[in-house]
Amino acid sequence: MKLKVGLAQVAPKLGDVQSNLRMHLDTIAQARQKGLHLLCFPELSLTGYALRDLVSDVAMSPDGGNPVMAQLLTESRDIDLLFGFIEVDARYRYYIAAAYLSQGRVAHVHRKLYLPTYGMFEEGRFLASGERVRAFDTSFGRMGVLICEDFWHMSAAYALWLDGADVLLLVSASPGRGLSPEPDLGSARSVQLMNQAYATFFTAFVLHCNRVGFEDGLNFWGGSTVFGPDGKLMAEAPYFEPTLLTTELDLAALRRARQQLPLLRDERPELLYSELRRLRKLQD
Repeated sequence: MKLKVGLAQVAPKLGDVQSNLRMHLDTIAQARQKGLHLLCFPELSLTGYALRDLVSDVAMSPDGGNPVMAQLLTESRDIDLLFGFIEVDARYRYYIAAAYLSQGRVAHVHRKLYLPTYGMFEEGRFLASGERVRAFDTSFGRMGVLICEDFWHMSAAYALWLDGADVLLLVSASPGRGLSPEPDLGSARSVQLMNQAYATFFTAFVLHCNRVGFEDGLNFWGGSTVFGPDGKLMAEAPYFEPTLLTTELDLAALRRARQQLPLLRDERPELLYSELRRLRKLQD
């Protein structure tokens, strides 16, 4: 099966959900013209990143009762969508979340597991942490979603791999330090190396969609990438520029990669489980 995917490297407006929704709809229209099957937006694409006290104002539930979600659910009837938003639960806890919509329904919602609260980041002051990491089924196979800081923790990607994910969808709002034209992009290089490593060791497709634009003193670097299950770079977006990056995934490449490098066949999760239990007992 061939899967045509797009990574929407966009610059959301902080706190302006309606403007960002229009941007989503315009990009979805472009994706349709290109015949894409799946379109991914970055972390918090509906709201912007540095929300602080705006969190409760822009929060929503991922269901058809919300007019913004209802419109995106309608759009997803003929193209799968992944986008970022602030989710509010029944007890008014707020999460950075990403929703995967398909065929007019919510197929999966991932809540960000790890909230950076150090340096320039202060997510833990305003938001709650997710507590589950799950793969999910789509028309194109089994996938998994992680959000920014999540994929700095190898255990989260490993759990998705063991849960059957053959396509890892990584979304972020990752800023560089300093201003263009020469900001410090050490974090960008680290992220790309990490994505390549995940693709290689998990023999999986790794799609990373990062945002661009300036916001509250932050400069988001973009540089979205797609790596194949052989660890080779398939597509790369430029730094700092809004871009709809498109490529085609040949899902048969999974079989070829795993025949040549049978890491999944030979993996021993029961060994890891046993050792983790041992280490936990030592800590207690």
